[in-house]
Amino acid sequence: MNVYHGSDVKIETIDLSKCRIGTDFGHGFYVTKFLKQAEDIAARVASWHDTMPVVTEFIFNEYAFEDKDFKVLRFDGYTEQWLDFIVKNRASIASKPMHDYDIVEGPVANDAIAARIYDYLNGDVTKEVFLTELKFKKPMHQICFCTTASLQMLSSVGKNTDSKIIQIDDLIVEQLMLDYQIDETKATDLFYNSKTFETFLDESTDLSKKSWQEIYAMLKKEIQR
Repeated sequence: MNVYHGSDVKIETIDLSKCRIGTDFGHGFYVTKFLKQAEDIAARVASWHDTMPVVTEFIFNEYAFEDKDFKVLRFDGYTEQWLDFIVKNRASIASKPMHDYDIVEGPVANDAIAARIYDYLNGDVTKEVFLTELKFKKPMHQICFCTTASLQMLSSVGKNTDSKIIQIDDLIVEQLMLDYQIDETKATDLFYNSKTFETFLDESTDLSKKSWQEIYAMLKKEIQR
């Protein structure tokens, strides 16, 4: 699936530490499958900073929705569960995650809906009335990548996304599990949070062209430091 991120800069490297807190699905990197929506967001951001709008296109590997290694939450529409989740995350002022999902997909709480959320929290409208109102709104779409591991399923258009890279990932994670006697989740986090993985994704280093054994040896040296 092609997805888009609207901003006033081209996203070369995704840094979750720079992502805002108190957003719909919590702290994370947001994209949408709708190009027009991303263009509108980019124009809005650019107007705030007096800059030029930029939309960065990515390829999202939808296998992530089925992969047992990822904890995924998907909302089909403006449901009661969606509203409760939005309220919890938007109320957060802490940098720590409000949930443990890797990827969350669902509708956007735009400005009009966000304003109505405050009415709901203030007791000016009941949950039932609010949800009834939402039935008449056309949902905007967003996917939030909440963890470093989940970002492996998102690649910039033009970058190498062939099966060799995915295979190398699997082989390294499997070897970590064997060598360090850890489960798959810990092994995945260890690899995807490493400097070696960051270098692996950087095409200028050509590390992805090396064998998985060479990459793994580099990772082990990093771990042993």
